[in-house]
Amino acid sequence: MKQIGLFYGTYTGTTGNIAKRIAKELGEDKVAVHNICCEGDKMADYPLLIIGTSTWSVGALQEDWNNFMPKLENMNFEGKIVALFGTGDQVNYPDTFLDGMGMLYETFQFRGAKFVGFWPTKGYDFTSPLPLYNHDNFVGLALDEDNQPELTDQRIKEWCALIRPAFGLE
Repeated sequence: MKQIGLFYGTYTGTTGNIAKRIAKELGEDKVAVHNICCEGDKMADYPLLIIGTSTWSVGALQEDWNNFMPKLENMNFEGKIVALFGTGDQVNYPDTFLDGMGMLYETFQFRGAKFVGFWPTKGYDFTSPLPLYNHDNFVGLALDEDNQPELTDQRIKEWCALIRPAFGLE
């Protein structure tokens, strides 16, 4: 079995595409990619997790994650290492940019997860406090495929380098 479980929810395929790019960067032989709508129950099998979501409408959690939330709220993540990534639109939705990622952070945090992969806020223009770890960092990798797609590959590469040591992939 692969040691890292990457779980994502997606509407349009953007977050799923990002999930596959992250798995490729970390090593497809190490990362098992799962769509939360169909394979969320497998999350308990992994000690290392990468969790991805988009934010929809005005700050709504992606529907597949929202549907999985009752099961997620009954899970224990003590001893598990979690890295988050989120996709959103900072130009049209600055007040709710990456709120979905912030909601998942809170859910996993209250269930004992240890987080890695905090990402700098420099280079983004938004006002939502929900996806923030502190003033200078997001709770995970922040991606805006609508307005900054040219930065995505480099951000993925740098973020994967950041989380590699915690995931034993040095």
